[in-house]
Amino acid sequence: MTYLRLCLVGALLATSGCGLIDSSVTNIDLTLKDKTFSVDASGWNVTQTQADTYLNMSCSSDSICTSAATLACPMNCSGRCGSGSKCELKLAVNVYKSIDLLSEQPELKTINDKPVIEVTIDSVTYAVTANTLNVPTPELGVYVAPINVMDPLNSLAKKIGTVQAVPAGATVATRDMTYTSGGKEALVDFMSTYKTPFNIIVGTGDMPIVLTAGNMVPMGKLDAVIQIKAHAGI
Repeated sequence: MTYLRLCLVGALLATSGCGLIDSSVTNIDLTLKDKTFSVDASGWNVTQTQADTYLNMSCSSDSICTSAATLACPMNCSGRCGSGSKCELKLAVNVYKSIDLLSEQPELKTINDKPVIEVTIDSVTYAVTANTLNVPTPELGVYVAPINVMDPLNSLAKKIGTVQAVPAGATVATRDMTYTSGGKEALVDFMSTYKTPFNIIVGTGDMPIVLTAGNMVPMGKLDAVIQIKAHAGI
């Protein structure tokens, strides 16, 4: 009888878990694999001759430069009428990586009855590992967005932090990302709904690289990595 009672108690305890992580667990490791990003000047597909022709155009309104910009730069760029009534070329940086927490952290598959987990962000760091760009980058924003959003200017993209401007040709040792107001909370929101994949976007947003008459066209490539360390409880 005693043996039977022990078995029943054990069965009840096992049933309460049903193979899932115990509800008291608070240290599920959510450290993500490093996310690599590249800013490659060849992506703008603009030559110095094309740029010089465009940047020496006279203008009286942005519309003139906007329509002509596609002839100088077919991708990730736009135009505006700048100082001296000359066209200026705006080059956007817009790269992203998708994150699927269930795939990256198999341990989460054992808590499928929990739609939301309690996430704590430990750190978000970045490093520039290689850089042959001949121009400095502007300050870059780091965003989180639904999986179908790749543009940092989309209203559904939430800016969580910034990466400092990087001088031409310089590399940067690992350092902390600077959070925006509410940025950490936005990242927590996306990671808490762990069953839903999302994007991390690195981009210039509304602060693109601007070329004016006499500027060199960007050449080269910058490679960077972002690492997110977090843990969760249920």
